[in-house]
Amino acid sequence: MIQVSPSLLSADFGRLASEISEVEAAGADSLHVDVMDGHYVPNITIGPLVVRAIGEAATLPFDVHLMITDPLHYAREMSGSGARGFFFHPSTVDDAHAAIGRIRALGAWVGVAINPDERAADFKEFFPEVDYVLVMTVFPGFGGQKFIESALENVRGVRSGFEGDILVDGGVSAETAGRVAAAGGNVMVAGSAVFSKADRAAAIEEIRRAGEAGR
Repeated sequence: MIQVSPSLLSADFGRLASEISEVEAAGADSLHVDVMDGHYVPNITIGPLVVRAIGEAATLPFDVHLMITDPLHYAREMSGSGARGFFFHPSTVDDAHAAIGRIRALGAWVGVAINPDERAADFKEFFPEVDYVLVMTVFPGFGGQKFIESALENVRGVRSGFEGDILVDGGVSAETAGRVAAAGGNVMVAGSAVFSKADRAAAIEEIRRAGEAGR
């Protein structure tokens, strides 16, 4: 089944609790939170205090994408926030296998994130150890970017060796969801394609319907 996970990076942070309530009522399956530190990516978003506030406002499960140079420290800091799980980039840690175990020991799900200039084949050693995989179809750091078509090869590469949920993030919309699903992605992380629309329920349903048609 195709799921839609609105990315809060595109929400209005001045009314974040209301934005969360609106997309939850509009039929979202989960929420996606992007944490950036200005080092791993050239942007800064939110920290543990805001993640905890999201946990207080949200009734749906939410996942945190740690686009930061010290994911283990901040996974610990955010582990009491209510986050279901954390994605990290293996290149940011000395021992990715150990990092997976340390995040799981926090009582959280854990996943690895793959950038468009990386190869799914290089991540296959982690697939038996993680709960899900996040494939980026833009370079991480900023919302609203154009979908990178060639990154679908990573979706196909992950699906060839992984049976769990594959989240796909970056330029995902009703126009691209069908191709994402055809490649094997089943959780559509959509930011501006949801939050820029006046009718969030229609936007979520259009993405879900396009994904189901592409399966």
